[in-house]
Parts: sequence; C-alpha cells; structure tokens
Amino acid sequence: MGSREIKSPESLQETPATSSSHQRKKLSVYFIESDNRRMALGRGYTGGTTPVNVHGKPIADLSKTGGWIAALFIFGNEMAERMAYFGLSVNMVTFMFYVMHKSFADSSNAVNNFLGISQASSVLGGFLADAYLGRYWTIAIFTTIYLAGLTGITLCATMKVFMPNQDNCDRISQLLGSCEPAKSWQMLYLYTVLYITGFGAAGIRPCVSSFGADQFDERSKDYKTHLDRFFNFFYLSVTVGAIVAFTLVVYIQMEHGWGSAFGALAIAMGISNMLFFIGTPLYRHRLPGGSPLTRVAQVLVAAFRKRHAAFSSSELIGLYEVPGKHSAIKGSGKIDHTDDFRCLDKAALELKEDVINPSPWKLCTVTQVEEVKTLVRLVPIPACTIMLNVILTEFLTLSVQQAYTMNTHMGKLKLPVTCMPVFPGLSIFLILSLYYSTFVPLCRRITGHPRGASQLQRVGIGLAVSILSVIWADLSAYWLLIQYCLIGIAEVFCIVGLLEFLYEEAPDAMKSIGSAYAALAGGLGCFAASILNSIIKSVTGNPKKGQPNWLAQNINTGRYKYRSEQKHGNDYEVMENKLYDTPI
Repeated sequence: MGSREIKSPESLQETPATSSSHQRKKLSVYFIESDNRRMALGRGYTGGTTPVNVHGKPIADLSKTGGWIAALFIFGNEMAERMAYFGLSVNMVTFMFYVMHKSFADSSNAVNNFLGISQASSVLGGFLADAYLGRYWTIAIFTTIYLAGLTGITLCATMKVFMPNQDNCDRISQLLGSCEPAKSWQMLYLYTVLYITGFGAAGIRPCVSSFGADQFDERSKDYKTHLDRFFNFFYLSVTVGAIVAFTLVVYIQMEHGWGSAFGALAIAMGISNMLFFIGTPLYRHRLPGGSPLTRVAQVLVAAFRKRHAAFSSSELIGLYEVPGKHSAIKGSGKIDHTDDFRCLDKAALELKEDVINPSPWKLCTVTQVEEVKTLVRLVPIPACTIMLNVILTEFLTLSVQQAYTMNTHMGKLKLPVTCMPVFPGLSIFLILSLYYSTFVPLCRRITGHPRGASQLQRVGIGLAVSILSVIWADLSAYWLLIQYCLIGIAEVFCIVGLLEFLYEEAPDAMKSIGSAYAALAGGLGCFAASILNSIIKSVTGNPKKGQPNWLAQNINTGRYKYRSEQKHGNDYEVMENKLYDTPI
C-alpha cells in the first residue's frame, strides 16, 4: 500500500448519513488498515518492531541474543534490587525506632513515604527509557544511583556521628519515647540518602520487567507462552530477593549490627550491577521512540484545535497516517484505528488545509492518537490495585510493630520481629513453584483458557483474595500466618497478572510507561497508607485524657480495654509483661 491510507468522504457520498449511530460507524471507512499494525487493547500483534543491539544496530542473528539466557542476567539484577528494597522497607522501620529513636508511627510513615515516592516517581524512569535513554541505559544509570544511596545508608548505620546518643536507652525507654532523639541534621542526612536510594529504584522498576520481556521474539509461535512464564519467573526472582532480605539480612543485622546489614545490601547491589553489565552482548534492545509526553500533548492540542471540525465536513480528506508498514514513531508498529474516544480522533482529521507541511501540533497520525487512547484505557486496571497496595504497605511496616509486641517464640526458636514478612514470601514462592503443575491444569478445566486464566482474571482473583485477607484479620488476629499467606496469594495473582497485562497492552514505544502504571498504583497505595495512619493516629488518641492512639509505641496500649490497667499500674511491669501478649 504505497499511498496514504485514507479515503476521502467525496468517494463515499452515496452513503447517506441517516442517524447518529450511522455517523459513528462511518468514520472508520475513512481509514484503511495497513499491512502490519498492532491491534488495540487485547487483540495481539500482526507485526512488530526490529530488535537492535546496544549500539542501535539491527541484530543479524537473533538466535545468539535474547531468550532465557539473557533473561537470567535480568532476573539477577531484579533479585538484588528487590532484596535491597524489601530489606530497607522492613529494617528501616526498626532502625529508625531502635537507633534514631523515632516513634513507630513516625517511622512507618517515613518508610511509607519513601516507598510511595520511589514507586510513584517510576513514571519518570519510564519516560526517560521510552523517550531518550532506552531501557538498558536507564537501568544502568539508576542502579548506580541506587548503589550510591545504599552506600550512604551504610555509612549512617556505621558512623556514630550520624546517630543520636544510645546511652541509657533500654527497651522500656524506647517504648516510653524517652530516649534522646536524633538531631535534625542527622535525620536530614538519613532522609537524603534514603530518597536517593528511592530515586534509583524509581528508574529501575518500570524498566526491568519490560526489558526482560523484550528478550523474547514476538513473532515466535511460542511468544505468549514465553511471556507468561517470564513474568511468573520474574516475580519469583522478586520473591527470592524478599525472602533473603527477611532472613539472611535480618540474621546479619542481629549478629553483626545495622552497618553490616545495610552494607550487605550494598554489596549485593554492586554484584548484581556487575552481572548485568556482563550480560550486555546478549541483550536485545528497543529504540526509544522520542518523548511520549510530547506525543500525548500533540494529540490533545491538535484535538482541541479541531474540536469544531465535523467528521462529515466537505473539507475532510480522511484520517491521517503515514504510508507503508512502519509508523512515524521510532520503534513502534502501527496501531489499528478504534471508535472509542472519538473526540481524540479529531487530532488525526486531515483537512484540505493540512495537505501542505502539516504541523504535528495540528495533525497527528492515527497511531499517535491510538497511543493516547490506549494509555487512557489502561488507567482503570492498575487503579483497581491501589487498595491492595495499601494492604501490602501496611503489612510491610505495621506488621513489624505488631510483631514487636507479640510473643514470637516457636518452641525454643525466637523469630526476630523483622522476619515476620517472610511468610507471604514463602507462600508466593510455593504458589509460583506449583503454578504450572497445579493451578493452570485445574483452572483450564473451568475456564477453558490455555494458560488457566487470563491476565485480568488473575488480577481479579488477587483482589478477591486480598479482601479475604482483611476479613480474616478482623475475625482472627491470633492466626496471623494465615493472613500472611492470603496476602501472598493475592500478591502473586494480582501483581504478576497486572505486569503481564500492562506490557502486552501498552503501545510499542511506551512499554516502560505502561509498566510504570503498576508502580504508580503501588506508590499511591503507600501514600494512602500514610494518610490512613495519620488519620488513625489523630482520631483515636486523646493526649489530654491520657488516651493513647491505636498506633502507640506498644500497640497493646492503643486498645481501650488496656487503658485502665496502664493507669493503675504502679510501675512498668504491667507494660513490660504486655510485650508478650497477643494483641487483639
């Protein structure tokens, strides 16, 4: 098809416009499908983009690059990054409480904000990857920033100058909040290196899963199967990193101190960076397509400028698209026209006045318009997972506070409080290990789906189980391990299905931004958790009446039934004994 792929309305004048519904259908005949284009939202590829090497040159022999071998290097990088992320998520709460002498509520909120910023700012990392740097160089740059932040945190936990005075600060003093607090500049330093680490994570998170999925040939007949397995194994590497953070890193902290624990995270990150660079010759790359935000802005501006143009106007030539197999966007295939969001279609209306040197701010291609439509369609799916992320965030932070006031002995074995989040990780590991041998065959009989369940069905299953986990917490707080396992099941179904869905459905030149949608939902969940904690802290406590809030240092004292006992206790024995009571 060598000419522009449009039809003029003049050639269709014999078709009367007798109704509004007919007018809605009529627009599509002004646009003819080209040879190779990606179908919008869920209908798969009919043609793709060509992978290139790290220098931007086409790869002559694809059999020598990509595939599972290249993916292994990416798994290693993600495992170390998640190990550092979860190691900080849990250990930083206790570090701020034990060492920096912040309250549990303040520590939880500080870590929640760190998690939220690191995830929400993933959109920036996705933008840089899709627009200018490419996924490989974005990962390379931000892993270095990540390592610098971890090194700074290690120094904070090693050098006494960065910590407040620890003299006369026993466990009772910590619970009463009477230990010497950290100086303002000490907290400023800690927050600075912590947010540098979060900024590094923000650049890595939206790119790693997409870069790993790029290693598989979308023209292969087994592409869907490889992609499905990749995202499951990808999350398995995330889980392994989390388990190591909740066990080995905690053990190092207990035996050798905070500096050694955070130093271990920095060393692991350094080793993973080295392995990632070693795998460079094996990677397949996608060319960055230019600024996606500019393309989105051009569509919005062009649609606004032509808001009064009629689809049946005599000035209309058709819907604009470049001829040939490739779109005008570097690294992107063409996208088929859809009839949704017709107001945006006006950006692609080519009028007679646009024939000579049209401005991209006045006339956009159909593919460019469909990119924006796809981004809009994707929004509700990750938005549905925000409350799940609230649950996961509260679990990571407040579970440490809850475990701190519980008897964590199992026979002669005493579990450290920071080990409690390992149980969802173990359940995730078990589920992913049995996924293809148990879940897929069972669900295939029910749904008839070749992979057991579609991506959206898996997201729905995860959300349903997350609701069950919250209900279980209300019914039986004495069986926290079952709640932890339910959270793990919810996470593996929802998050893995969401990552795969976003990668498949995002436009070719916006894969990283599509993956950033999931991280953005996680960030919003973290901020929502912080807001929820602040509301609970302010509403449930009354300092004038001596009534502690529900998120007090000792979580047992936040419950009304313990208030009178604390008031009439003659010494700290009552409070100390309650450290080993199971909270309601």
